[in-house]
Amino acid sequence: MKIVHVAALLGLVYVTGCTAKGNTKEKQKDIELPVLQLGYKDTLLHRSYVATINACQNVELRAKVDGFLEQVLVDEGQLVKKGQALFRLNDAEFKVAVTEANALLASAEAEVKAAEVETNRVKTLVGKNVLSASEMDLAKARLAVAQAKVAEAQAQVEKATIRYSYTLIRAPFDGIIDRLPNKRGSLIAEGTLLTTVSDIHAMHAYFNVSENEYLHYIKAGQTGNRIGQSVDLMLADGTTYKHEGKIETMESEFERETGSIAFRANFPNPGKILKHGASGKVMLTSVVPKALMVPSRSVFEIQDKNYVFVVGKDNVVKMKNFIPETRVEDFILVRSGLSAEDRIIYEGVQNIRDGNKVVPRPVSMEAVMAEQTEE
Repeated sequence: MKIVHVAALLGLVYVTGCTAKGNTKEKQKDIELPVLQLGYKDTLLHRSYVATINACQNVELRAKVDGFLEQVLVDEGQLVKKGQALFRLNDAEFKVAVTEANALLASAEAEVKAAEVETNRVKTLVGKNVLSASEMDLAKARLAVAQAKVAEAQAQVEKATIRYSYTLIRAPFDGIIDRLPNKRGSLIAEGTLLTTVSDIHAMHAYFNVSENEYLHYIKAGQTGNRIGQSVDLMLADGTTYKHEGKIETMESEFERETGSIAFRANFPNPGKILKHGASGKVMLTSVVPKALMVPSRSVFEIQDKNYVFVVGKDNVVKMKNFIPETRVEDFILVRSGLSAEDRIIYEGVQNIRDGNKVVPRPVSMEAVMAEQTEE
């Protein structure tokens, strides 16, 4: 009886072993996965940069003299013309100063006339040998002193006139008035902010570009730079500004802290939609000829390195590392490590391992791009 039981047990072990081996073979069955043939393609590279929008001119108007604010001739948000009167300070004190300066000038001019008469008289007497030549030198010296007083008095008149002109504050250019922090009757000290005037017929958008991106765009430019390139502006509400801008200039050096360089783009503003201090995104476009791209879903990372599964001629997959250039929407631009001859697993990379054999289901780059667009 014992022998029978042992034989039965051995038979059960044999059957179980055969079943396990059969299951293993089923698990090793080749997986069907979509396979993408890589290729070179001219690509538009779009990038957005956070931008600060400033008026082409934005000037603070501050009082240059002390006084009471006698008149406020404009209102907040008002459009003004160059030279238009905006504020008037009490000017009585400055009028008096101009009058005093003119009086001193008249007195100095009278002294010059007296000195000239005296000089002529001494000259006549010296010619008749009544007075010595030294008297003539003294007379000329007194005339020079009087003439110097006239010059000083004229400077005082000009200074008083200029300070008097400071009591009437005018617009330095066509623009729009900002807030008016001081009301009529306020005591204004020298340097007090009266308002800000902004010229918003055109706007400057400042944005920072990393050194790597800067080099990429410069090299892509046919003229060796990007000055004059057209750019778009995305507003804070997500809409695109209807007027196209152009890159005007860039700074001469990179910021040490961020490793970026600032660009300035100019946008027309005929409808006065853009305001000083607004925010948005500058959209920069560049053509990358013969770019090699892989879908983001085909890429996986191991220790901060990028890999894809390359399918060989025998349909065996192998991990392959590549160096990315940049990301373009749902694709990664390849700098090196892959070529147009490579076939890669498009999706399902999490279901396979290095050395697995797959059943390829070919997909085209056009179909992949269409799928990404629909998503």
